[in-house]
Amino acid sequence: MDQLHTLSVAELAARLKKKDFSAVELATRFLARLGGNPHNAFLDIDSEVTLAQARESDARLAAGTAGPLEGVPIAHKDIFVTQDFVTTAGSKMLQGYRSPFDATVVQRLRAAGMVTLGKLNCDEFAMGSSNENSFYGPVTNPWDVQRVPGGSSGGSAAAVAAYLTPAATGTDTGGSIRQPASFCGITGIKPTYGRASRYGMVAFASSLDQGGPMARSAEDCALLLSAMCGPDPDRDSTSLDEPSENFSAKLGDSLQGLRIGLPKEFFGEGLAPDVRAAVDAALHQYEKLGAQLVPITLPRTELSIPVYYIIAPAEASSNLSRFDGVKFGHRADQYTDLIDMYKKTRAEGFGDEAKRRIMVGAYVLSHGYYDAYYLQAQKIRRMIADDFQQAFTQCDVIAGPVAPTVAWKLGDKSDDPVANYLADIFTLPASLAGLPGMSVPVGLGAGGMPVGLQLIGNYLQEAQLLNVAHQFQLATQWHTAKPQRVAA
Repeated sequence: MDQLHTLSVAELAARLKKKDFSAVELATRFLARLGGNPHNAFLDIDSEVTLAQARESDARLAAGTAGPLEGVPIAHKDIFVTQDFVTTAGSKMLQGYRSPFDATVVQRLRAAGMVTLGKLNCDEFAMGSSNENSFYGPVTNPWDVQRVPGGSSGGSAAAVAAYLTPAATGTDTGGSIRQPASFCGITGIKPTYGRASRYGMVAFASSLDQGGPMARSAEDCALLLSAMCGPDPDRDSTSLDEPSENFSAKLGDSLQGLRIGLPKEFFGEGLAPDVRAAVDAALHQYEKLGAQLVPITLPRTELSIPVYYIIAPAEASSNLSRFDGVKFGHRADQYTDLIDMYKKTRAEGFGDEAKRRIMVGAYVLSHGYYDAYYLQAQKIRRMIADDFQQAFTQCDVIAGPVAPTVAWKLGDKSDDPVANYLADIFTLPASLAGLPGMSVPVGLGAGGMPVGLQLIGNYLQEAQLLNVAHQFQLATQWHTAKPQRVAA
């Protein structure tokens, strides 16, 4: 029983069905690990709610009506609204907010039988690459508590890496699942845009935001993604009309003859030697598994940063206009009239990074600048997507680093937002194109910190992508590496 927290999602689901232990025993074990909130990963925990859900799971397991993931614990990034837990999006603006409904992703994972442990810390409104922008304090990396866990899904990555939960949800707008997964040595996948419903996800940039699972292996991510995805036409007009899929179906496929594209732009100046070495070793392993490495080019990679940081703030400035102190969320205590209330509420409620992006977004959408910035960025976005389609005529999947470096020290980039933005250079292109992408742990770099390999697939090719990761994990042990500081 002392080692239950080390089991995978797949192992927990199988052993719960065999009644080796109960969902209540499992939930109790994980709740005990959350005492003191290690790494500041959780923002809300309610043991009564968790144990009530576990008892419901035990009843279904006894009755033979269990879902595929019945009784397995999960924690949700605090971007997904939940009825039973507070939702803050990491912001003072939503401090204490309780939603009247569950997000579709939360609802679907509950329907599959999963038990919610609580809500996870994140950068405010998912804006950040380090989880230092949360109003509730930074999350620390389980591999080195002096370093960032990545962002914006830093709480999710740290909680899985520290064995506080076997699985977590994350959201990825420009790399916010893949980069923290890389920094914390876990597996995470952002599916094709529209695969997972955005209903009940607190919006940052609506044409980019996408939910996905974070766990320790590709096998676990496949199980979670199968439960999360599916059309939601009545509640999310951007959800794809694609039926639910069993993403585990291809996990046994051979990689013989698989063409892995290596974009020269991902391996140039700025890539740290330690990251390059770990990625190269992983690519050599893929050659041993029968894959073929193919040089390709994604010529507009550098443009992805200015394009993203025009489009995402523009959408954010529109989405965050709803936080005005009128219907829900924070409201200033003292004001003279309605306009003064708006101003003071937003000045008090938003942190620096949210304000910065709102102002940038309002600027690029303003009269005289819309054509020069926003429309041009949308045109280049289409060209970036076309570059990927050209590349996929030469390869089946694309591989490269997730980030140019391993996780940096807390505070190192706090005074330089642009340095933070530049760290997203390898994850932004796939987000702009709406393609599925994932991070797979492939080694340790400087300071013994994890390195992630990024795998990018063509639209709706998540099952193939997960198998490519799974075959690597069958042949190596990097996904089982554990931070020394993690308590037994």
